[in-house]
Amino acid sequence: MILFLHEPPVDIDRERAAREAAEELSKSTYRDSGGSLIQRAIGKVLDWIGDLLNSLTGSSPNGHAGLAMLIALLVLVVLVVLWRAGVLRTSRRVKSQAVFDTARAASAAEYRALAEREVASGDYAQAIRSRFRACVAELTERTVLDERAGRTAYEVVADASRIAPVLREPLQPAALVFTEVVYGNRPGTPERYAAVVAADDAARTARVSV
Repeated sequence: MILFLHEPPVDIDRERAAREAAEELSKSTYRDSGGSLIQRAIGKVLDWIGDLLNSLTGSSPNGHAGLAMLIALLVLVVLVVLWRAGVLRTSRRVKSQAVFDTARAASAAEYRALAEREVASGDYAQAIRSRFRACVAELTERTVLDERAGRTAYEVVADASRIAPVLREPLQPAALVFTEVVYGNRPGTPERYAAVVAADDAARTARVSV
C-alpha cells in the first residue's frame, strides 16, 4: 500500500474494472494458451472481480484498495493460465523425461539383454525403456552422442541427426514411443517395442562419420 500514498486518487467502478480486466485477459498471450479454458475463466473471474470491487469501492472512496485487488487478481489469473499451459513447468518436465536420470549405468549390450528379458516376461513397458536406453548407449559408444545425463528422447533425435541425418527417420517414432510409454503412462505393446528395436538396429548399423 505504500506505493499509493503519493499518487492522486483513482476512482474505479465495477464497469470500468470489468472492462479493463476483459481487455487484459483477451490479449493473444493468454488467448493462445488455451481458448476454451480462458473463455470460461474470464467470465467467472469478471463476475467475481465485479462483486468484489463493488464492496471495496464502497468502503474506499479513492478506489486504491479496489485497484490493488484487481491487479493482484490479474496477476493470479496470468500465473494460473501459464501454469495450465505448461509454460512454467517446462524445465521441470523436460528434466523428468530424461532417458537417463544420471550418468549411463550400463553398456548398450547390457541394456539390450535386459530388454530381451523383460519382453520374455511380458513387460513391454519396461522393455521399451531398456531398449531405447540401449539405442542411446549404442550411439554414445559410437561417439555419435556425447556422454550427457539429462538428455531427453527428443534431444537424442536432434543431436544424433545433426551427426547422422539418416538416423532421424528411425529415431523419431522410437523417441515418441519411449516418451509416451515411460512418461505418459501409455501401455507397452509389441508394436511399440518393435519401433524402438528398429531404432536400436539403425543405431548399430548406420554408417556415420564422426
